[in-house]
Amino acid sequence: MVIQQRIENYWTTRANGYSQSIREELDSFKKDAWKKLISEHAGQGDNIEALDIGTGPGFFAILMSDLGYQVTAVDYTEDMLQEARKNTENAGFYVHLVKADAHKLPFLDNTFDLIICRNLVWTLANPQTVYQEWRRVLKINGKVLVYDANWYLRLNDASLQEKYEKALKMAEEMGYRKTVTREQEIECENITRNLPLSYELRPEWDKKALLECGFQKVFVDVDISDRIYDEVKKVLYSSTPMFLVCAQK
Repeated sequence: MVIQQRIENYWTTRANGYSQSIREELDSFKKDAWKKLISEHAGQGDNIEALDIGTGPGFFAILMSDLGYQVTAVDYTEDMLQEARKNTENAGFYVHLVKADAHKLPFLDNTFDLIICRNLVWTLANPQTVYQEWRRVLKINGKVLVYDANWYLRLNDASLQEKYEKALKMAEEMGYRKTVTREQEIECENITRNLPLSYELRPEWDKKALLECGFQKVFVDVDISDRIYDEVKKVLYSSTPMFLVCAQK
């Protein structure tokens, strides 16, 4: 799939910089904020078999290991997995790392108690197929936790684009600086125009899709920004707040 190869290439170029950003998160209030948010829905303890999909440099894998979960983490990009391996080992944890496509996971049915991802679903070529696949590998009563945002809905909505540009300017006045090159930014936008969720309002879309896939309960929090962003990021992402979707099999 051409678009899938472009996605892999893009995140390969982002691996090192993204890894640096998650190390900064681990050294900030965000570490405990995210752990609290995860445990509120998933609990704590070593009896939880957790799967981190699109682990990137391993941020959530580290947090869940710290909560006592038995963690498996997958990513489509080898460079990201290398960063995840370094970061999880440096944090003192063993995580089973697997190169895999979220659309077709190499795991048996009813394997995991929890599936978690952040900023992944918007990048998927066939997100509803993915949700069905995730349900397959979940145990009965297992949960999916999705943290995401309408990152590029603005490309198809002039009013959202205007809000984004104003928010970016305000954030830059507060000291924010982009961590991607202009070339990376352009490529990401070009990829995004070929992805289905760039044209859907979420998390409403996710709730409908998850119920259609057979999940029994779906909980939505449309804005968790105050809990996981610093003041600059609250301004920067004010037009695209991060949401939470929790679905139970």
